[in-house]
Amino acid sequence: MQITVLKETQADEARVALVPESVKKLVGMKAAVSIESGAGAAAGASDADYEAVGATISRDRATLLANADVLLAVNRPDESDLNALKSGAVLIGFLKPLDEPQALKPLLARHVSAFPVELIPRSTRAQAMDALSSMAALVGYKAVLLAAEHLPRIFPMMTTAAGTIPPAKVLVIGAGVVGLQAIATARRLGAVVEGFDVRAAAGEAVRSLGAKFLEVDMGGESAEGAGGYAKEVTEETMNKSRELIAKTAKATDCIITSAAVPGRAAPLLITEDAVKAMKPGSVIIDLSGATGGNCALTKPGETIEAHGVTIMAPLNLAATLAVNASQLYSRNLTTFLSEMIQDGALKVDLTNDVVGPACAVHAGEAKHPRLQGVI
Repeated sequence: MQITVLKETQADEARVALVPESVKKLVGMKAAVSIESGAGAAAGASDADYEAVGATISRDRATLLANADVLLAVNRPDESDLNALKSGAVLIGFLKPLDEPQALKPLLARHVSAFPVELIPRSTRAQAMDALSSMAALVGYKAVLLAAEHLPRIFPMMTTAAGTIPPAKVLVIGAGVVGLQAIATARRLGAVVEGFDVRAAAGEAVRSLGAKFLEVDMGGESAEGAGGYAKEVTEETMNKSRELIAKTAKATDCIITSAAVPGRAAPLLITEDAVKAMKPGSVIIDLSGATGGNCALTKPGETIEAHGVTIMAPLNLAATLAVNASQLYSRNLTTFLSEMIQDGALKVDLTNDVVGPACAVHAGEAKHPRLQGVI
């Protein structure tokens, strides 16, 4: 079985799908691993590092693609790369199956099997394969550092001979993995932190980190969908949420927001009026920019100033921590791929309780329920 890793082509991408540590494990499973020259350079892994653990290095991208039984990627490859894969090949990576399903269409015609890491089930058994959570933890951490860098005041309380400086106040919207890591990091830096999520069950996790949980009256409505993800709620609940956030934002120095619904546009939670009411110099880090953003003024991928407030919407924060992000992602992929390796051979078993649910397309057909009839 030939496992292939290419150099990522996305402009802001520094991660690599496999690090040498994982290559060594795969070679131990009797798999052959080929790496495009320079693929791991930005993540601290040289060609020599890969060769030392048994990988083959090549500069011939076309040949690498043509021979790949399994292509491991960080981001979905360009259509030209997808069209170069042979029939029966397997593609694993961040493929955006629910946000951009039509981009998977070329794989149907070529009978390439696609396993987006976004579809890996959020089960106990699959925890070590959960690339979304791995990247989210790093993003939550880095978001707080960005906020601290751009906020014109310090996070912790400081007592000096000239008097005491009170701690900064931080509001974290969305208590998934990103939000909880942001809460923990902001707390470690000494800020007073509040957390908000429409899922009432998230309150326990927020409080366990020493933050105050802001609750909105849901009127008996549940905001938790399959796998613990948030689901869309009524406009009445959204309005209540916006009002609570706007009220809290007046006294907040920094807002970090990551509220998202899989396969849907990010919910609008911070109105322009809420931004206007914030203190001059305040900072908003909108981590949902890729799907539109949680703030009405967000410009995905840009940093702007509006009404005296700095609004940032970085699109690939995980790549700014390329070494650790690649280590975690590589381990996630290796653990998932091991479910399809038997004596060095590739075996795609869709009855497997992890492999089956994670399959987007296979043998020329859409397999995931949310893709059937769409592509």
